[in-house]
Amino acid sequence: MSAQSRNSRITHSSTRASRFSQTVNIVSVCIATALVVWMVFGAGVISTGDFGVNKITKKITPPPVLNKFAYDARMLALARSKPYTPFSAVQIQATSTTKIKKTVETLVSSSNLSKLWPVKTTYPNYGAIFPFSRVVAYYGNFYSTKMGVLGEYPREEVIEKLEKEVTAWHNADPTTSVIPAIDYIVVTAQANAGKDGKYRLRMPDSQIDKALSMAKEVHGILILDVQVGLSTLQKELPLLVEYLKQPNVELAIDPEFSMVKSGMPPGKVIGTFDADDINYATEYLARLVRLYRLPPKFLVVHRFTEAMVTNYKKIKPLSEVQVVMDMDGWGSPSRKRRTYRDVIYKEPVQFAGIKIFYKNDIKPPSNHMMTPKEVLNLTPRPVFIQYQ
Repeated sequence: MSAQSRNSRITHSSTRASRFSQTVNIVSVCIATALVVWMVFGAGVISTGDFGVNKITKKITPPPVLNKFAYDARMLALARSKPYTPFSAVQIQATSTTKIKKTVETLVSSSNLSKLWPVKTTYPNYGAIFPFSRVVAYYGNFYSTKMGVLGEYPREEVIEKLEKEVTAWHNADPTTSVIPAIDYIVVTAQANAGKDGKYRLRMPDSQIDKALSMAKEVHGILILDVQVGLSTLQKELPLLVEYLKQPNVELAIDPEFSMVKSGMPPGKVIGTFDADDINYATEYLARLVRLYRLPPKFLVVHRFTEAMVTNYKKIKPLSEVQVVMDMDGWGSPSRKRRTYRDVIYKEPVQFAGIKIFYKNDIKPPSNHMMTPKEVLNLTPRPVFIQYQ
């Protein structure tokens, strides 16, 4: 064999070896890519398409949605002052979507209940607290022993008492889960005007952080309670954004100490909020929910007179923010029932709450504080219980 022939055979062998090596490399890359895709996206995302060409399909999990049937059934149960039963949800679900409204109205009319409740408002987004849970909150300010439980007892005792109340409410209504809450007054109305003449005092972050840590300790939520004095919600709420943008922090506002419309210092007359003020608060919270992709929040509005909240029909609950009207008047059980009827039942917004006073509610002529059983007999049933 000539040298030229031998060189030609060597060249062909080298070429075949090079092509084989390239093929191995390509196969190796394909296998490695498939393995990475499997590890990232999970099994079942690699499929053979037309003509045997592999294609990658990412699994798309649809976002969870609100169970409207359970929501409607629970709203109906609250309106009827009855325990929630899964059967009522099934009864509604068995009806076509177009007949849900008619079914609910039929059930309401059959109970001889006023059509005021349940309130027909927008459905909340998935993850809403109400009406699936009840919130039981301890209220106050750490600097004052006269504003509520939080400032009256040491931290350990407050937590122990709160946990006992949570247990009591769970036992009173086992069909509804109970969420503990620390309701901390972060802006307090003052008798003195202060440097800016606004008759309010803002709490330092260290005190709010303390309240937040207590809420986390009881596996609950923090509610920031605001008494604006001669200030406004537009000025006060943005200062709380670092807390309100957290998923476990809610908001409460107190018309009693909103004095802009009267121009009087707090404590001289009872203050007031209009629906416009309340809608500002809900819209502010809704923007935070959308911006930070949070679960729905709730807003608590305290009241014990009709004049404390004006134009209630214009208050707009949102899919991002639920609204609780909280009857926070004190007195005997009969007096509290009357006030509840006047400012909650007769002026429906969305959800109801009530405040229980450990001391003021037992002042004569009252002989006892309302029990969970008595509170659950109110129409509608409160989903927010606040202890002071």
